[in-house]
Amino acid sequence: MRSRSTAWIISPDRERAPVSIEVVTLAPAWRAAVERLWIASFGSMRVVSAGVLHDLASLPTLVALHDDAFAAAVSYHFDGAGGCEVVALASTIEQVGAGTALLAAVEAEARAVGCTRVWLVTTNDNTAALRFYQLRGWRLCALRPGAVTEARATLKPELPMRGEDAIEIRDEIELERLLG
Repeated sequence: MRSRSTAWIISPDRERAPVSIEVVTLAPAWRAAVERLWIASFGSMRVVSAGVLHDLASLPTLVALHDDAFAAAVSYHFDGAGGCEVVALASTIEQVGAGTALLAAVEAEARAVGCTRVWLVTTNDNTAALRFYQLRGWRLCALRPGAVTEARATLKPELPMRGEDAIEIRDEIELERLLG
């Protein structure tokens, strides 16, 4: 997959400027950078969502390039129930449209295989992610109280106790975007 999109960024002096983001399928040239990003963002190459432990190295992954430099990555999987789960999304360069371009690319892939929704799980402490996804039309659809506490005890002991703003990490929040 290869696509190019234009995003708009606002400079400190409030001027809008177009930014070009290229989305490509993960290639060997970007694998080490993606693995470093996953480990920095999630503590390992493993992510837990909805009680499932995912190995990020085994999932389809797209990469966003900004000025030919690695800017962000997304890993996803098709859940077999008409959905596509965004398992991991992180960026090295904020506010250039890389995350938005990756979400659009995953949605296009999901539509192409007949999915009716895309969905993801984040944690209760991740207020930046909740803001990011909701600004892009995603809706809250489930709350799983204690899910992270349980995952820490049974699937991924390296999950930290506290996250953003020193908030205790204990719950999962599911968001979705219906494809129509």
